[in-house]
Amino acid sequence: MRRMTVLLSLLLVAACTSGPEKREVTVFAAASLKDAFTELEKSFESSRPGVDVRISFGGSSDLAQQIVNGAPADVFAAASPSTMDTVARAGLIDGRSEVFAVNTLRIAVPPGNPKGIRTLADLTKPGTSLVLCAPQVPCGAAAKQVATAAKLTFKPVSEEPDVRSVLGKVAAKEADAGLVYVTDVLSAPGKVEGVDFPESADALNEYPLALLKKTGQAQLAREFAELVRGQAGRDVLTRAGFGPP
Repeated sequence: MRRMTVLLSLLLVAACTSGPEKREVTVFAAASLKDAFTELEKSFESSRPGVDVRISFGGSSDLAQQIVNGAPADVFAAASPSTMDTVARAGLIDGRSEVFAVNTLRIAVPPGNPKGIRTLADLTKPGTSLVLCAPQVPCGAAAKQVATAAKLTFKPVSEEPDVRSVLGKVAAKEADAGLVYVTDVLSAPGKVEGVDFPESADALNEYPLALLKKTGQAQLAREFAELVRGQAGRDVLTRAGFGPP
């Protein structure tokens, strides 16, 4: 009888001390959103015990293709409407996507700007190693857009799968310059410096967010989207350098 009482007591303690059931919400997000969304992830989890936000960052076009190919995700935040259209055409969006932020390009250079880059045209000078995003990625498409507007032809030494890879090359001094977003330069103080250029106004990147039909956590997905689009999300995005839609 005593053993039974002890066993029941242990079971009661375990039941009282066990936490809430673990729930996961999976977010696919453009690489340029990494700092802002990581902060929002922590905020979301801290206010919802038992909830785990899993965020996969990468090139928007790659993420879109993964979703189309069946990768499980609840929320998708892309760096361009055209990339979101890939998922929409596959019939995988629940409702409509909504633009929640905008971003512009900036030239990233190593600290001290060794090559003295001051303009977009400087990126075409002989002996200047330039790194860009691949053309199918939103930051690559934006680079092509500004080059066309300025009537320039870029000859990059490499084309990277996402904007953070471009940033990493410049920060590691493996390139003299790279075209990234304003937010990327702000995310790496002391590692890179930014050079503004007027042609960036010709390639404003809009960031749409959508809920996905195959979600297993529809309510959590909606709540995360509301956080991103709400005032708390706006404050985080503004600190990261994003503009309002």
